[in-house]
Amino acid sequence: MSFFFSRWDFIEVGGVIMKDMDRMLAFETALKTWAAWVEANIDPSKSLVFFQGISPSHYNSSLWNDPKAKGCLGQEQPLLGSSYPGGVPQALGVLKRVLSTVRKKVKLLDITVLSLLRKDGHPSVYGFGGSTGLDCSHWCLAGVPDTWNEILFNLIF
Repeated sequence: MSFFFSRWDFIEVGGVIMKDMDRMLAFETALKTWAAWVEANIDPSKSLVFFQGISPSHYNSSLWNDPKAKGCLGQEQPLLGSSYPGGVPQALGVLKRVLSTVRKKVKLLDITVLSLLRKDGHPSVYGFGGSTGLDCSHWCLAGVPDTWNEILFNLIF
């Protein structure tokens, strides 16, 4: 099913219609739109604003120094340590840059590195490729989303 990897049909930004767009630019544009909404609509005396960070994928096993692995398929152990050998996704830098411009307080639930270390956390093969494709967009094992929820709970209380 190639539609998952195909270009978008059309994107409109600022009244201009484009056939496709750089994904990081699209992400930044979306974040800036969200940030403008927060600035215009949130009363910090009445509301807390949280933004969950980037939920990473594990398609490229060479990023954790195991080029023979087939992505997260069959991974049974998390990475040890507190840093990801392949570095953080580019989108995290975009997110932090945009959040730094928001004048109203936004708490970042930064789950990116924690989630990168859990290459074993989403070994489903039931994505777009059926039983032959990896599905790194879902977290199938208990633990990773539960940890995100614990962090959020502690930030609130």
